[in-house]
Amino acid sequence: MKISNALKLGAAVAALGVALASTANADTWRYAFEEAMDEVQGKFAQKFKEEVEANSDHTIQLFPFGTLGESADIMEQAQAGILQFVDQSPGFTGALIPEAQVFFVPYLLPQDQEKLQSFFRESKAINELFPPLYADQGLELLTMFPEGEVCMTTQEPVHSPADLDEVKFRVMTNPLLVKSYEAFGATPTPLPTGEIYGALQTGIIQGQENPRFYLESMKMYEVTDVITCIGHNNFTTAVMANKDFYDGLADGDKEVVQNAIDVAFDYILDYQAELDEASFDKIKEAKPEIEINILSDEERQPFKDAAGQVEEAFIEMTGDTGQKILDQMKADLEATN
Repeated sequence: MKISNALKLGAAVAALGVALASTANADTWRYAFEEAMDEVQGKFAQKFKEEVEANSDHTIQLFPFGTLGESADIMEQAQAGILQFVDQSPGFTGALIPEAQVFFVPYLLPQDQEKLQSFFRESKAINELFPPLYADQGLELLTMFPEGEVCMTTQEPVHSPADLDEVKFRVMTNPLLVKSYEAFGATPTPLPTGEIYGALQTGIIQGQENPRFYLESMKMYEVTDVITCIGHNNFTTAVMANKDFYDGLADGDKEVVQNAIDVAFDYILDYQAELDEASFDKIKEAKPEIEINILSDEERQPFKDAAGQVEEAFIEMTGDTGQKILDQMKADLEATN
């Protein structure tokens, strides 16, 4: 471990004010996530906490975005056992588990909410193929769920890939997302979440993408002029436990955890499905002059054509395992039709 990482872990321990001994027997479990308490991951975490505490003697301590650092920091803390639970998008986990980047292959996930929810409930890829990959990294994959349609913000209107030419576009630190925006014609610029607003404000970047609700809650509309939805993705996130902690739980506690995950999963699917339109309504109210464009099928086609390059790049990055997961996801999605 690098010294800088060791210092981060040490600081996290101090911030939490706990010893690392016997976390498996602790009655206070710590759960960090990448968003604010009133955003989708925060709502899921609060429902999970409510269920665990209602059905056991355990308590859940929640740590929203920024409390313990950036996404990379909370993942390190989860792997080290400082945190018992962590919610992190495959967009950040992709460097650790390359196959998780499949969720960033453009136009793979459906826009139809019923099909999307059926996929996340029933997918063999999620429920059978991904857990061993997470386990190899010391993580127990508990669930994955969608957070809403991803849209772009830019300073100028975007109606084709040509409109993204030379646009410095912020992406997560995710190799496949870099490939996506290269294919879309932009100049991808990986940045941590906490730096997006300031980078847009100062002109370091001219564009970025996030779910609709996040554009509203983080006030991205204040530092941008145009929002464009091209239908290319729905933001996905994953809830994990430290594997040593999880494996050390009594069967009854494992049942409490899984039941709480199931209740929170059902709750969040309904919650996030209602967010998209409400979020845009709030943005329009706050900034009436904002330009919001939902591209037509004809306008989306060049972006869809570019998606083939990204799928090929995913296979190159992940080999046979990635191909197996991609094929299974396509089969799972076909089964939802």
